[in-house]
Order: sequence, then structure tokens, then C-alpha cells
Amino acid sequence: MTDAPVVEVAVAEPSVPRPMFGAALQPTLAELSRPGRGGGKVAHPPADALDGVPASARRASPLALPELSEPEVVRHFVNLSHLNYSVDGGFYPLGSCTMKFNPKINEWAARLPGFAALHPLAPDELAQGTLELLYELQDALLAISGMSSVTLQPAAGAQGELTGILMIRAYHQARGDTARTEVIVPDTSHGTNPATASMAGFRTVTVPSAPDGGVDLDALRAVLGPQTAAVMLTNPSTLGLFERRIIELLDAVHGVGALAYMDGANMNAVLGRFRPGAAGFDVMHLNLHKTFSTPHGGGGPGAGPVACAAHLAAYLPSPLVVRDGDGGYRLERTGERPTSIGRVRAYQGNVGVLVRAYAYIRAHGASGLCEVSEDAVLAANYLRARIGEAYALPYGGPCKHEFVASDQPIRQATGVRTLDIAKRLIDYGFHPPTIYFPLIVDECLLIEPTETESVETIDTFAEAMLAIAREAHDHPELVTSAPTTAPVRRLDEATAARHPELRWRPMIGAETPCPT
Repeated sequence: MTDAPVVEVAVAEPSVPRPMFGAALQPTLAELSRPGRGGGKVAHPPADALDGVPASARRASPLALPELSEPEVVRHFVNLSHLNYSVDGGFYPLGSCTMKFNPKINEWAARLPGFAALHPLAPDELAQGTLELLYELQDALLAISGMSSVTLQPAAGAQGELTGILMIRAYHQARGDTARTEVIVPDTSHGTNPATASMAGFRTVTVPSAPDGGVDLDALRAVLGPQTAAVMLTNPSTLGLFERRIIELLDAVHGVGALAYMDGANMNAVLGRFRPGAAGFDVMHLNLHKTFSTPHGGGGPGAGPVACAAHLAAYLPSPLVVRDGDGGYRLERTGERPTSIGRVRAYQGNVGVLVRAYAYIRAHGASGLCEVSEDAVLAANYLRARIGEAYALPYGGPCKHEFVASDQPIRQATGVRTLDIAKRLIDYGFHPPTIYFPLIVDECLLIEPTETESVETIDTFAEAMLAIAREAHDHPELVTSAPTTAPVRRLDEATAARHPELRWRPMIGAETPCPT
């Protein structure tokens, strides 16, 4: 990435304690390399080692790898790791992501050799322990979701969405109802919902929100009809609000013969308090890597099991884990459920993630899972109240596990924008919250503290947000030029995304030494 022009300003000391931050940028391995430093300790290859390689396939000169001692290599990568912000080192208020701390005992469970070293093609007779765990996890997710059947196969929430919509398509086709070509998506849904509908061959129809943040039922009824295959609803929504008109909404959907899909990415807010299947949803996915304990971020790992009502069970991906009459466990056999939509992922999903989720659920139990959601909702409403004196809160009343705030009063008075506030939070040692999503709120911040953060951490974050609001009024240049204490200054993210530098090249001329 290329640094944006540096703006020199006097940096005020943060008025709240700064959590530990990583070290400065380190030289690359190529820059640390010294000729001859890495050789001499590895056995030399036999003189005839390359005789079997055609001359045309051999290098004309040795591969120019960096040459360093082992301590230099180890320290280089340890120093790099300190630049990474992690949930073990700091608070992640990323709305819509549920970036909570994950108990380490679940990591231990997933690494047990019986699970971690089991070959995915091992015969059922040699995999009884893992199959039993997966079967019991299926039962637990059914109890939590209120559904009839579940597959553990999808690798993430987005793949779970696609699985559910493909099942809905198969259901309508099996009934000869081929005129259903539309999927309705409220404007507060996750962004993957319309993409999922399009991938499955449906036309996406968007319906707006009502002033209170819920789905506008009149607008929904206006677009429902015999052409509607399904409605995809994120509940609680990305505004952090539970859909209070859920019964009327589901009645309207089912009244025209369509099905209701629930995006369960925000189940962390309603565990033990709301069972989508019992409410009338036909199919849903659950993000185990959000609600049920997995290191979340960096593109994975994930798991997005799909649970459904009885009338869709025949279309679930195969194979499911089943229990035979003799008490043994096995995978469904080929052709055992011919109406299945087939596999959506190799093997049985991300089994390590499933083991973590099983350990998390068993450790908490039913009452503990209820407490998880109660604490998450309490933390979000407490933080919302703390920062409400300086930031706009577009939707009144209590939220669920996350909430939307806006910089509107600050921007109108000072010109400081949401992006500036997010960058200034880095100077205070915090990862910024989700910004500019959901799209229906101008200049928004979507903040989710989760249930695992202490009140002291939440208070410290709130004080940082309030301090930045004061800075925006008194010294706006501090905020608009942030970050000023991070290893690098504000980056040109648009150029970096469109023209990435994917390989190292030595810097020349004015580029050296590497700017910090």
C-alpha cells in the first residue's frame, strides 16, 4: 500500500488509557539478509541430485532466497505478529461480526488427536467418536433453533444462505411451482442475502424499512405474490433491532405460498429467548464462528449449519450424520435421500469449528446460553447510552446485541466524518467498529461490544469515543489526520484494493529507507 501525504500536527495525549499496541514496522527478510549467513549448517545435496531433472527445467542461477540465522527469522515473524490486532490482545467492537473472546479450552478440544488427526475419509467404524459428537451437535442446534432437521456441512454463513435458498428452490420445483422467480430482501439484511438470491437464479426485490427500523409491512405486502419464492430476513437486523412485527410478516409470506429464510448471524442476541423454527421460519443458518466460539477473522475458519422445518428436510445436503437402531453412528449412504440438493462442501464441513461449537454449547448449557445473550444485550445498551450524548442514535428505544450510531452532530459542526473517527480510535489503541454499514444509515458506526468484555473495557472505549468527539470540536486536525501513533499513517485503501502490490521489490531512490 502507498501512504497518503503526511499531515504534521501536534498530537494530544489520549485522555484514556491506551491498550498495548504493536511495535513499529520491521525490515523485510530480504533487507535483513546477509550473504552466507544462512548456509553451511544444512547437509549438501549429492553431486548427482539434479541428474534426473532435464537441463531445460533447471535454474540458470540459484534461487535468491534471504539468508538469515534462525533467531533472526523467528524474531522477524514474532515482531510481525505483534503488528496484528487480535481478540486476545484487544477489544473488537465490530458490529455484525460478533468478534468475541473465545475460551481456550475449546481450542484444546479441537486439537485433541482423535478429532484433529482423523482422516476425513475414515470409515464410519473408525470415526464413532467424531460422528457421535456431530450427531449431538445436530441435536443441540435443533433445540436452539426450534427446527426439525439440520446439516453441519456449509463452511460459512454465506454458504449456508446459498444452501437454504437452493433447498427452497428445490421445494418449489418439486411441487411444480416454477413461476416463483423472486426473493424479497429487506434493506436491513446482510449484504450477502441479495447475492445469494442472485447466485441461485432468483431476481432480488428490496423492501424498505419503516421509521422504527423494522420491515415496512405495507411495502412487503405490495411486492408479495405468486412470483415470490422466499423472503430473507436478518433477525435481529443489522440495525441491532428485533423485528417486532415478526408474526404478521411471516403470516404475509406464507399467505402467498412463499417460504421464510432467516439469516441467523445475529443469534448471539437471542439464545434461549427466540427459536426461529417455533416462530414460523422455514429454514435458517447459524454462524458457529460468531455465536458458538471460533477464532473469527482473516477469512475463516467458519461454519454455517443450516436448519429447516420438516417440509424441507428432504432437500438438505447429504450426507447427514444419522444414528442406527443399534446405537452406532454413520453418514448417510449414497442415494439414501435422493431428493437432497447434494453436497455443498467436501467431507463434513469444518469439523474443528464444529468441535469448538460443541464444547462451547456443552460448557454453557441452556441457562448459560441464555445468559450469553442477556449479557450481550446489556453490554450493547450500556455502551449505547454512554456515547449517546455525543453521537446521534437514529433509532430510539433499546437495541439487541449491537447498535447504530451516527457522526451527524459532529460532522455538521466540524466536518469530521465517520472514517476520521474510526482512524482516530486506532491512536487510542482500539480496533474501529464497523463503519458505513448498514447502507441505509448515512455515515454510520455499527458497534457490537459482545458479552465477553468487562465493564471497565467498555467504559474505556466509551471514554475514547467521547474524547474523539471533543477533539473533533476543539482540534479537528487531530481527527482528520489520524492515525498518528500507529506503525503507518492513513493508507490509500482504494488504490491498495484496486492496484495491489503482490510481491516484494527493493526500494530505490527517494523510496529508501522505507517510510514509517
